[in-house]
Amino acid sequence: MASVKRKWQIFPGRNKFCCDGRIIMAQQTGIFYFTVGLIVVTSVLFFVFDCPFLALNLTPAIPAVGGLLFIFVMSALFHTSFTDPGIIPRATVEEAVYTEKQIEVPNSGNGPRLRPPPRTKEITVNGVTVKLKYCFTCKIFRPPRASHCSICDNCVERFDHHCPWVGNCVGRRNYRYFYLFIISLAFLCVFIFSCVIAHLVIFMKNENATFMASVQRKPASVIEGVICFFSVWSILGLAGFHTYLTTSNQTTNEDIKGSFTARRGEPNFNPYGYGNFCLNCLAVLCGPVQPSLIDRRGVVTSEYLTITQGRPGDIQAASRTYGTVYTAQPTGKMW
Repeated sequence: MASVKRKWQIFPGRNKFCCDGRIIMAQQTGIFYFTVGLIVVTSVLFFVFDCPFLALNLTPAIPAVGGLLFIFVMSALFHTSFTDPGIIPRATVEEAVYTEKQIEVPNSGNGPRLRPPPRTKEITVNGVTVKLKYCFTCKIFRPPRASHCSICDNCVERFDHHCPWVGNCVGRRNYRYFYLFIISLAFLCVFIFSCVIAHLVIFMKNENATFMASVQRKPASVIEGVICFFSVWSILGLAGFHTYLTTSNQTTNEDIKGSFTARRGEPNFNPYGYGNFCLNCLAVLCGPVQPSLIDRRGVVTSEYLTITQGRPGDIQAASRTYGTVYTAQPTGKMW
C-alpha cells in the first residue's frame, strides 16, 4: 500500500516540521534548545535548592508562584515556537505567469515579451498611501505589513522579526505569544533573583555567617543569581521595547525602517493605529487568531500537484509565449 504524502513534505520554504506537520519551526533550532535548557536548568535549581528553604523560613507561597510563572513562560515559548507565524502561500505557476502577462510589453516586433514585474504597487490604507512590494521568490505582491524572511524563505503576514531564541519567525499569528513570553520571562527572572537574594540574606542571619561563607555554602543559588542578573537586563529592555511597539501598533520591522510616525497629518502617519494605546494593545494582543493559510497536513493529490506545479506542457508553452522559464515548485497553498 502506497504511503500518503502530506503537503508539509513538499513545502518549499526552509522550515522544519514535526508531529506529521502539526509543529512548524525554522530549520536552525540550536539556539531555541539553548533557551529551553537555560530556563529549565535555572528553574530546577531554584525549585530544588531555594524553594524548600524559603517555604520554611519565609512563606509557602513562593514555590506556588514560581511554579505558575514557570508553566506560563514555557507555555508561551512553545506556542511561539510551534505556531505558524502567518506564512503566505506562494503563487502557482499559472498565477505567476498571469501576473507577468498583465504587464506584457512589445519587443520591437519580435513577439511579446515580459519585463520583470514592478517592485512596488501603491494602495491606500485609512487615507495613507502604502507601497506593496513584489516578492520575486513567492511571485506575489506582499500584503501590507508583510515581509519575506530570508532565513525561513517565506513571506509572513505582519512580519515582526525572525527570532533564533524561539526558533521561529514572529508574525501575525504568534506575536501575542512572543510578547507574553518575554513579559512573563522578565517576571520570572526578577522573581528568582529576588528569592536568591532573600535566601542568602536569611541564611546569613540564621547562621551568623559572612557573605563569602554563604556563597560557598549555597553555590546553586549563586549560579541562579548570576544567570538571572545577566539575563534580566536584556529581557527587561526587550519587554519594554515590545510594549512600546504594542501600544503604538507597530512591528520591529516597521520601527527599524522608520516606516511610520506618531504625528497625525504627516504623510507617513501609522494607518494601523487606533488612536490610543489601550485600543492598540487590544487589537494586537486580544484580536482573533486567523487560521493558517497553509494546509500543511493536507494530502498531496495529483490535482494539487497540477495546480501548484503545473503540467510540463503548459509550462513549456508559457515559456515560449512569454519568454520566461519557471521551475515548477510546490507551494503549500490551501485548495
